Amino acid sequence: MRRIAFKMFLHEGFEEEYKRRHKEIWPELKVLLKESGVEDYSIFLDEETHLLFGVLKCSKEMEYQNLPLQPVMQKWWEHNKDIMQTNKDNSPRSISLEEVFYLE
Repeated sequence: MRRIAFKMFLHEGFEEEYKRRHKEIWPELKVLLKESGVEDYSIFLDEETHLLFGVLKCSKEMEYQNLPLQPVMQKWWEHNKDIMQTNKDNSPRSISLEEVFYLE
């Protein structure tokens, strides 16, 4: 199972809104993520820098790679584009992180 980590960039002042939206994550998005092999997914917030750090495990690489094509994912990005840095397609601007240590 592949572990994936990345960082995203929250706009200052939207910390509570980001938390609220994720407490109310859409059920259909949860289903899509799970069906795409996403497990053990967490997002952490550094309130000092407004950086979001995501880490997840993925068991279905092809399905995971196709998430950006899914309408519910695109709708979620549209829903959150006002509170974070995004790309032209409304996807969150994210930077993949290299794993340099893992304790099993």
